[in-house]
Amino acid sequence: MKLIFVGNDYKYEIEGVMKLFIPASLFDLSYPDNVPKSIEGDYALIVREKNDDDTHLQVSARVGGNTQTRSGELLNTTPDYDNECELLLSKLLFGCMKELTGITPGWGVITGVRPVKQVNKLIDKGLGDDEIREYMHLRYLCSDKKTDIAIKTAHTQSDILKTLDKRSFGLYVSIPFCPTRCSYCSFVSTTTESSKSLIPQYVALLCQEIEHTAKICEKAGIYPDSIYFGGGTPTTLSASQLRAVMGKISDCFDMSHVREYTVEAGRPDTITPQKLHAIKEMGAGRVSINPQSLSDKVLENIGRKHTVSQFFDALEMAQQTGFECINTDIIAGLPGDDIGSFRNTVDTLISKALDNITVHTLSIKRAARLNHEGTADALKNPAGEMIDYATDSLIKNGYAPYYLYRQKNMLENQENIGWSKPGKESLYNICIMEEVQTIIAVGAGGSTKLVDRDGGRLERIFNYKYPYEYIKGFDEILKRKNGVESFYEEK
Repeated sequence: MKLIFVGNDYKYEIEGVMKLFIPASLFDLSYPDNVPKSIEGDYALIVREKNDDDTHLQVSARVGGNTQTRSGELLNTTPDYDNECELLLSKLLFGCMKELTGITPGWGVITGVRPVKQVNKLIDKGLGDDEIREYMHLRYLCSDKKTDIAIKTAHTQSDILKTLDKRSFGLYVSIPFCPTRCSYCSFVSTTTESSKSLIPQYVALLCQEIEHTAKICEKAGIYPDSIYFGGGTPTTLSASQLRAVMGKISDCFDMSHVREYTVEAGRPDTITPQKLHAIKEMGAGRVSINPQSLSDKVLENIGRKHTVSQFFDALEMAQQTGFECINTDIIAGLPGDDIGSFRNTVDTLISKALDNITVHTLSIKRAARLNHEGTADALKNPAGEMIDYATDSLIKNGYAPYYLYRQKNMLENQENIGWSKPGKESLYNICIMEEVQTIIAVGAGGSTKLVDRDGGRLERIFNYKYPYEYIKGFDEILKRKNGVESFYEEK
């Protein structure tokens, strides 16, 4: 598929809209000075022609021999001119591709990862639910169904966001190791088989970074109110290693304000009673145990080296350990899954009366093995029907959405939603998705996000991605952390 830009270079957003209709694809991009006289094959031609007073915008698209054209006008004095040009061209392209493919993506031209942020802004302006639906449809072509789930999410978040202190932050601890790499995964993680020898040194340096970071936070006058261990799979560490890292956090940070402490015990095959007791005794009250599917066939397809039975064993262990909140993740659209087995997964988890159930949609990332091995088959999966079933079932059983985000190349333009029982929402997940609180990250692949809620500033500090890079560049990582103190001094 060719994407041809004349008089503009709105590559990022136009590519995003095209992937709503033709997912997991690479496009042939060109930027000629003038409209080509003839174009072979399938294409989308994106034209911006700026005149003295106004701008003519036109999109022509051809798919399988059929062609559609849409056009519009924009005054040159329009506020935020460039963004409005880009938005209108996106909507024109959306109209063309909708006619050519018969597909109507529910989120319209919203390609960003945080659609709830748009809804929260409208709520802050005093708009009611009906006004928000109308605005989202007219401006972004968003369906009422998707707008409604964003509104429900925003309302769930509302009271929680009011409790945030401006000097608080979320602490993220990265444990970038997994037993095996799942076929859909693009996260920064390495298998324990290939990197087991690095773990002791990694843990030792992570403890040093925690100590260094705590001193900086104390100087800046900020404190954690949530802690989140992610990865990778944190429970690839031994019980003693978990105690070492969690003990270092307790020793170095002011823990008096912490109201949520999560450890992802994501892979059932890494969970033992000893590890769960260590996690609980060191202060964590929330764990996440993630089967992704309750079909052994699907688990085998995606490279998960555990069984459904092992998941239930791990879940029972966690319940017996006495955690305050247990989350479990599932994914709609996995290879080999179908609507029947997905419904069984949803129904079974609901029957367990879990506090949180997070429903993801498969996203085919370039770094994932699935993108190279099974993209065509994955795209045939009825992810939209699966998500609709999960949404309806969870609402009927007393769950409410509390955070929502989207990723590139998601099947059928769906979304990821965290569902919870009342009072069991995850503070950390809300804050990181809505970008309303500083997140300070330690460990390989960690991304510190500094948020000034008064001035609207947002700055990032990145750690090196992989464990061997983290170890090699550790001194530089400590230097970068000084940016935390500088950020708060500028306030």
